[in-house]
This record gives sequence, C-alpha cells and structure tokens, in this order.
Amino acid sequence: MSTKPLTRLAWGMSQKLAPDWRTLGPRFLPFADAATDDLPLARLLRLSLFQVSVGMALALLVGTLNRVMIVELGVGAWLVALMVSLPVLVAPFRALVGFRSDTHRSALGWRRVPYIWIGSFLQFGGLAIMPFALLLLTGRGEPGSIWLGHAGAAAAFLLVGAGVQTTQTAGLALATDLASEQTRPRVVALMYVMLLVGMVGAGIVYSVALANFSETRLVQVIQGAAVLTVLLNVIAVWKQEPRNPARNRDRAADAPGFRDTWRIFIRQPGAKRFLWTVGLGTMAFNMQDIVLEPYGAEVLGLSVGATSGLTAVLAGGSLAAFAIAARVLTRGTDPMRVAAVGAVLGLPAFAAVVFSAPLESPLLFRAGTLLIGFGGGLFAVGTLCAAMGMERREHVGLALGAWGAVQATCAGVAIALGGAIRDTVSHVATQGLLGEALMTRSTGYSFVWHIEIYLLFATLIALGPLVRPIGQSRRSASSKFGLAGLPG
Repeated sequence: MSTKPLTRLAWGMSQKLAPDWRTLGPRFLPFADAATDDLPLARLLRLSLFQVSVGMALALLVGTLNRVMIVELGVGAWLVALMVSLPVLVAPFRALVGFRSDTHRSALGWRRVPYIWIGSFLQFGGLAIMPFALLLLTGRGEPGSIWLGHAGAAAAFLLVGAGVQTTQTAGLALATDLASEQTRPRVVALMYVMLLVGMVGAGIVYSVALANFSETRLVQVIQGAAVLTVLLNVIAVWKQEPRNPARNRDRAADAPGFRDTWRIFIRQPGAKRFLWTVGLGTMAFNMQDIVLEPYGAEVLGLSVGATSGLTAVLAGGSLAAFAIAARVLTRGTDPMRVAAVGAVLGLPAFAAVVFSAPLESPLLFRAGTLLIGFGGGLFAVGTLCAAMGMERREHVGLALGAWGAVQATCAGVAIALGGAIRDTVSHVATQGLLGEALMTRSTGYSFVWHIEIYLLFATLIALGPLVRPIGQSRRSASSKFGLAGLPG
C-alpha cells in the first residue's frame, strides 16, 4: 500500500496548522510583543543574559553566602552583614556610570559595550578572589593572616558590587537604545524579569551544589560563577550595539560635563520630587525584607518551611500586581497614580502584619505579606513607567543610572536599618525600659512595621503633586506595557 496519500495529507494538515503555531508566541509568550523586526525576540532574550549574570551575583551575595559564612565558616553575623552591605556603597555611582556611557568616545563607535565589559571583569575579579578571602576570614590560615581575610573579603564584595552596578546600568541603557519608543518600557521590563529568573535559577543551583558542603566545593562553585558571568555577558552583547564612529565626530568638543548634564536632568519638572518618592517608597517596602521571616518564626511560631514560603507569597503578590498594572497602564492610566495606589495598599498590609501578633493569626500575617508584595509591585511598576517617561533620548543612561542608584541605595539602607532597629528596640524592650506592656518579642518588629507605615505616608505626600488629573491621562499605543520586574 502506498504511503504517498497519507504523506500528502499530513503535509497539508501541517501547513494549515503552521500559521496557528506561529501565533502562539505573541499570544502566550510573555514579552513576545516587545520584539520588533529590528529587534527580534531571540536577540532580545540573548541581550537579557547580562541580567541573568547580575541575578547570579545577587543570589550569591544576599542569599547563599549569608548562610555559608555564618553557619559553615563560623564568621560573625555582624561581619557578614557588613560585608554584604558593602556593594551598596558603590550604588550612588550608577548615575555617573550612566552618564559616561552616554558620552563615551570610542574609536570603534561603541558607547555601552565598553562599560558592560568593565562591569563584567569587575564581577569576575571579585568572584575569583572571594572564596580564598572568605577562607582566610575564618582565621584558619597562617597566624596573623586574618587581616588579609578582612581586606580580601571587603575588596571582593566591593568589586562584585561595582561590577553589578556598572553592568546593569550600561546593559539597561543598551536595551533602551535598541528598543523603539513603543516597546522601550516592555523591553526594560523584560530585563528586570530576567534578573528575577537569574536569581531564582542561581539560588537553586547553589543550594544543590553546596548540599554536601566543603571548602573545596565552595571555591569551585564561586569560581564557576565567575567564569559563567563572563561567558553570559559575552553572549549577551555579541553584535548587539551598532558601531557608529561618526558619533564621536558629531559630538561637540565643549559638550557639558556630568555636573552640567545632571543639573539639566534634575531641573526637569518634578525630577527631584520623583527621586524623593522613589527613595521613600523603596525604603517603605524594603525595610521588612530581613525581619519578615524571623517575625513569623519567633512571634507566630511558624516552622522553617512555613517561613520559607513567605518569599513565594510576597512574590505572588508582586506578580499579580504586575499583571493588573499591565492592563491599566495599557488603557492610559497615569503611572504615578498606579504607584500611589500601591503605596496606599501598603498601609493596610503593614497594619495586618502588626495585628497578627496580638491576634496570634498566621493567616492574617500571610494576608498582610501578600498585600505587601502586591502594593510594592504596583509601586515598582508605576515608578518604572514614570522613569521611562522622564528620559531624554540622549540622557537615557543618566536617567536609568539615577533611578537605579536611588533604588539600590535606599533598599540597602532600609534593609540595614530594619535589622538594626529590630535588634535595638527588642533589647531595650526586654530590659523593661519601655514598660511592662512592651516586654514582648514582637515589640522590636512592631517598631519596624510602624516606621514603614510612616514612610508610606511620607511617600504619598511626596508623590501627590506628581499625579496628573484623570483628564490629562492620555491613552496612546506607546503606553502598552508588559510585565515588569523589581528594579535592581
């Protein structure tokens, strides 16, 4: 029996079905609509690999090494906190890095790529020396070598932090350069989601690789991350930025310097108030990061598994906020109005966490955590859209750098303050100095939640004049927005 009729029938059916398969991408694949003919999805996803490398570094610094340094290596918790916070010191320089990438003079005609290379090799250098510095930090080496461990560990954390800030600022600026005006917000949003993917994926890999911990395995894992960082960033930027040597000739010799350019940027209507809003809101939604899980364990008696699940609850709230914000922003809603709604929702969220202790209600605590993630997600998406709208094309690196500098600095300061306030107030309360009524384990945590509520009120005060009247919120095709991730 001949199989040719069956072959022709199968071929004809596949041809009819082929157009439907081709439409699956734009219909079901997140961010597929961010791609264009000039910037196809494959190229866009390849470019986003630099965010994966940044996520790897952040997962290592703020996640894996916390546990390893304190438990397995026996390093003091205060020293671990100090080392992990060191990268925040270089965050304010993101605005300068962004400006330099805007105005860089290169014989090859590149602006962003040289800074991505600089950031990549800073990350590589920091990760390469980090495991040996950590081993010296434990004091198990030669007598008198512990000071080398302190110096080496500080240098390693600073190098990684500087590399992350430089790579991310220049990489986001390059992504914005390559995107069209209509797709720029969605492209930058994709970059932030890939950061989250990198953090989650790297966290899983680190946990599996270090399940049977040994100092040799620690060296292998961290140095493997160093090599993979360079590899991912090479793939990410390969043939991405068009060469334009004429750019150097076109730029005037007396182009304004950083200070003059910064004055131009900050004099834009509402720019200062916007940065204050971003800083206050970021602190309000991030001060709880380091004390949320201990609160659930110490005050409400939740198990390790239950407190670990709080991260998923928080992230779930944020993802729900991203989806809702995408819809309302597509309809032309003012981004600052979306951010304001997020800040308002943060008020009952933290109130629920406060009352979960006297009511002994883990359910109320989880509900408050979910609402914190939801409000924080709306605030992040709204400020991201507003920041994109403030950007001038020639100053895109500066704008992204300033926004990222405020985000990173305020988040780091808020996390550090949250832990310090909790410890200080708890110590004072347990000594009976605040009165018998406050001699409870929840007092220190409650102070943190109340401060965050006050910061949200301050955020709303700063944000109010930035919200446009409803009649001025114009709908346009360029307002279409994809899912957005938390800023780095």
